[in-house]
Amino acid sequence: MSHSLPLAGVEEVRDAWRQGREIALIDVREEDPHAQSHPLFAAQLSAGRLELDAPWRLPRRDVPVVVFDDGEGLAEPAASRLQTLGYTDVRLLEGGLSGWRAAGAELFRDVNSPSKAFGELVEHERGTPSLPAEAVQALIQSGADVVVLDARRFDEYRTMSIPGGTSVPGAELVLRARDLAPDPATRIIVNCAGRTRSLIGAQSLINAGVPNPVAALRNGTIGWLLAGQTLEHGQSRRFGPVNAAHLPQAQQAAQDLAARAGALRLDEAGLARWAADTRRTLYRWDVRTPEEYEAGHRPGFGSAPGGQLVQETDVFAAVRGARIVLADGGPQADGVRAPMTAHWLAQMGWDVAWLDAPQPTNGLVAGPWRPAAVAPPAVPTLAVDALAAMIEEGAATVIDLSPSARHVQGHIPGAWWALRTGLKEALARLPQPPATIVAVAPNDDLARWAAADLRALTDVPVAVLEGGPAAWAAAGRPLQAGEARLLGPRIDRYRRPYEGTDAPREAMQAYLDWEYGLVAQLARDGTHRFRVLRPASHTGG
Repeated sequence: MSHSLPLAGVEEVRDAWRQGREIALIDVREEDPHAQSHPLFAAQLSAGRLELDAPWRLPRRDVPVVVFDDGEGLAEPAASRLQTLGYTDVRLLEGGLSGWRAAGAELFRDVNSPSKAFGELVEHERGTPSLPAEAVQALIQSGADVVVLDARRFDEYRTMSIPGGTSVPGAELVLRARDLAPDPATRIIVNCAGRTRSLIGAQSLINAGVPNPVAALRNGTIGWLLAGQTLEHGQSRRFGPVNAAHLPQAQQAAQDLAARAGALRLDEAGLARWAADTRRTLYRWDVRTPEEYEAGHRPGFGSAPGGQLVQETDVFAAVRGARIVLADGGPQADGVRAPMTAHWLAQMGWDVAWLDAPQPTNGLVAGPWRPAAVAPPAVPTLAVDALAAMIEEGAATVIDLSPSARHVQGHIPGAWWALRTGLKEALARLPQPPATIVAVAPNDDLARWAAADLRALTDVPVAVLEGGPAAWAAAGRPLQAGEARLLGPRIDRYRRPYEGTDAPREAMQAYLDWEYGLVAQLARDGTHRFRVLRPASHTGG
């Protein structure tokens, strides 16, 4: 097959990774096929969301970008669209995923593979202590002096948690551990759903010199379920305010670790120099909690709570070799969460710095993070009542671009679900020709981009529902559940074996077995540039 775009060879990409040069290897398939097989540092960026996600995930328009799929016909159109969006160095991966496989290069499974592989390497090289689920349950039931700290996002903790556990997302652990376990004899158990965040969380406390005995819950909530033990649901235990008496110890430890790992300390002038360097990609992340971020943050900084940033580097830093600067806010920066996060990213091979400066008293931005996106084309719009009347008259066919799980949970009655990249096939599968097509999505911009695609595929009038399904529900209109009206396969999201409590035991065990093999995969792959920090000789850890 001939291509109008230049090609990048497999070894060219791997050499860039080995040498630390900036490059973005972009998998434009949906998340589920990506999770089945991909190169280590491939970032999944759906072809159907390029206009929404490329501006913040690929912030420098002249960064080298290499695009691939696995023969689905998505890569070349996506690469051309990236050029239209202003990217000037876009190539196709020679042979796509099949070419990578044929070259004998390593392929990885699941999502967030770089971070998960790094977590396994940390345990392998540092011997991070862990306890099996049965032993932790015995400690809890015996009334032992133990605290369980859940290092996941709060919403994950709410879904399911270890009995008695407290939500302390990863970046908060070193800042708050001494407050939650002030007696050095108290045993601290760190858990997540699987392995990575509990291992990184436990090793964070050990690296920072927290005096308590620390262990990870071996295999997290998966291990708990496989042991036949019961989880809690809907809990809301969270950390409290920081005790100022404990803050200096945490600051000293975090900042010393960042320096030892090779992370830089930037003041305002240093940040300005990095921001002005147009030859390098720069990601700016505020690593505090989402609530703190929304209360006020620096302009130009997105929200990436530190534990999730370490867990999802392929999402928050799609350009391998880029620069990353971290802030932990204020009005007075706490000087713990940013350097602790930086000390992990530096070990993962990133060129990272933390901002050692208080937030300015003026000019802060309130509200949730709103990533940069390309302005969508103008298309006709409808209000809820107008669409309801059209549906009642049989004059509108609604195509829902929501995530498939959200569509199945509840959608506008009669709406058909489709992926934006599958609209041509979706139109062909409709049982009868539409009179008018109305695109709906949780994000109006996505609906507008899809509507523009539809206008190129059909002569039927196309419009967008203002506010999407949320506006429909807010107007008191009913929603319909179920997956009877799907116009394509539900491949937009990979079903993680560690989500919820209903995953098959075989899938949970297979996931753990895969994680156990990641250290060997890293060795075979040979491109990672990970470097695990050894204990400081004068402290032993």
